[in-house]
Amino acid sequence: MAEPARAQLPHLQWRRQAFRPGERVAIAVSGGADSVALLLAMADARNASGLVLSIVHVHHGIRGEEADQDEQFVREMASRLQMPLKVERGSVPALAAERGQGTEDAARTLRYSVFQQLLAAREADTVATAHTLDDQAETVLMKLMRGAWTEGLAGIAPIVEVPGGRIVRPLLEVSRAEVVAFLEAAAQPWREDSSNAELAYTRNRIRHTLLPVLGSFNPQIATQLARMAAVARDEEAWWQAELARTLPSLLLPGRATRGGGRSASTHPEEASVGIEVERLRNLHRAVQRRVLRAAGRQLGANLSADAVETLLAMTGSEEAGARAPAQKLARSGAVVLAGGVRAERTPRELRLFLGTPATKRAIAPVYAVAVPGSIVAEAYGIVVTTEQQDLAAGQRSPLEVRGWKAGDRITLRYSRGAKKVTEVLDRLKLYGREREGWPVVARAGCVLWMRGVEVDPGMLEDEGLRLVVTQLTGLGQSSSGPDTRIDSASDPGTTE
Repeated sequence: MAEPARAQLPHLQWRRQAFRPGERVAIAVSGGADSVALLLAMADARNASGLVLSIVHVHHGIRGEEADQDEQFVREMASRLQMPLKVERGSVPALAAERGQGTEDAARTLRYSVFQQLLAAREADTVATAHTLDDQAETVLMKLMRGAWTEGLAGIAPIVEVPGGRIVRPLLEVSRAEVVAFLEAAAQPWREDSSNAELAYTRNRIRHTLLPVLGSFNPQIATQLARMAAVARDEEAWWQAELARTLPSLLLPGRATRGGGRSASTHPEEASVGIEVERLRNLHRAVQRRVLRAAGRQLGANLSADAVETLLAMTGSEEAGARAPAQKLARSGAVVLAGGVRAERTPRELRLFLGTPATKRAIAPVYAVAVPGSIVAEAYGIVVTTEQQDLAAGQRSPLEVRGWKAGDRITLRYSRGAKKVTEVLDRLKLYGREREGWPVVARAGCVLWMRGVEVDPGMLEDEGLRLVVTQLTGLGQSSSGPDTRIDSASDPGTTE
């Protein structure tokens, strides 16, 4: 039986701008007020809109029984509204450990992975998420505090094209207060996520502490921040079109040679790009910054504001030099920036490199660890201890404590099969010199421990081996605190 019509949410932008008649839309529903309001609003108008609606719910593997009750709540709504439901389960703690992410970032990674798989499988054309005007304001403040550029201040985009379809946010102009009023008028309950009240999370502190303070100065602060985000998106769209036109002639591959040609790097592991200094100087300062950041992105690096000012100083800009924290080093003609990017200034060009030629790499020391036995690996800041749990197996061959090397493979907890260590380093966003000498404990090319990730304990259990790694807190001293202990056989983790 059809539900009675309800008043529409104010400012709802889904009918004209976001969707097309006949489109298959999967609505992401957590059970919270925002997603329940979006679900009801779209369900009420599905006949008039011509949309084919379904629901997708992601169980994050956290909050235990509370999350199970959220799932049941969504199942009941799907049944009442007669909509197909797809429930996907994941483990945010496992994903956070594997990728070195915080809980919030890992939860978002899991959700959007589910959405993109849904689109790639052609089970839907579009996924609709219930981000509101308040979410937009919170995001802009988070980006601002983290030193975002103007594209970061654009916040949450209303529509994002992804492989296989789109992510659409129809409620970006609807406030959370309007959502609650809509649900109360409809006598529709919703679920409250208890973690939304935990001030350990940055977004929650912004929501419950910072925004109310800013609201005391301007009650329309959320609206103003959302408006600024819209302006920043429009300006960013213009910049992207402008850069697409100008960058091909500004960013030059390899090195300049006599006669005006370019030579490729002889080190395949090292990416590089060159920019003619005089051409860069002739550009407006705003364009200069964009060009330098684009050069970093071309190498796979995200240059910070400080890094860009340092590069401007290398071009001879006095104004930029006064702000660059590495000005003196930059004037020498070479500098190493965060993220492993190296910059060199020649009379003609500013050149950026990512990666270090193999011939210049420092040799990472190798330590042998007897089984059973213990070793202090000072070069890596760790103490490694092995214990033989299966005494009948006899003494095993020693383990190696060393820096990773090409060909190393590792099996992560909760992953399928072995992965290349290089892939794991990419996930940890380790590049250049930061990547070099990253410590592992291995035997015969099989990595049994690696800093920053959880390794499948089955490899150690198969050999009856227990491996304990602790962080050095001083020369020859190891910490006994609980946060520094890593037991790869029972509670693998990270010393970081």
